[in-house]
Amino acid sequence: MRKVLKILVDSRMIILSVLGVSLYLAISQYHISLWYILAAGVVTGVIFGKVFCRWVCPMGLIMELMMSLSPEGKIRQMYQYHKVGCPIAWISGWLNKYSFFRIKLNEDTCKNCGICDKKCYIVAMEPTKYSLYKPKQINPGDSYTCSKCLQCVASCPNGSLTYKI
Repeated sequence: MRKVLKILVDSRMIILSVLGVSLYLAISQYHISLWYILAAGVVTGVIFGKVFCRWVCPMGLIMELMMSLSPEGKIRQMYQYHKVGCPIAWISGWLNKYSFFRIKLNEDTCKNCGICDKKCYIVAMEPTKYSLYKPKQINPGDSYTCSKCLQCVASCPNGSLTYKI
């Protein structure tokens, strides 16, 4: 399962490109109502958390492509990306705390190496507030801005982080 997750995370831009372009074409060619897209975003938010933005959204694809061209630094830009006025981002971001699938730490196997925190853009923006492994800090996976890129889970050398129900 860890290998599958690593492959998915490593292929995320390809997945986002395929799904984002497909969704754009479905909306533009078949005139699918944005209410259906909003409903799909809410349903995925309830189940998986804020995955729509980083794995499916056509605007997310455009924003990521634009951010990769900017010299300002990707971490800061990713943080700004989640402030875009999208109702799907608002709703699914709020649902991060309540979604069925969560990023969880197995404290028994964690070696406190900090690799997960180095991969997390939320921790990079506010290292004194968020951490995936430090006990007195907030799990960034539950924060509004976490878009479940799952870099933290895929990078954990011990398999101490999981993304499951």
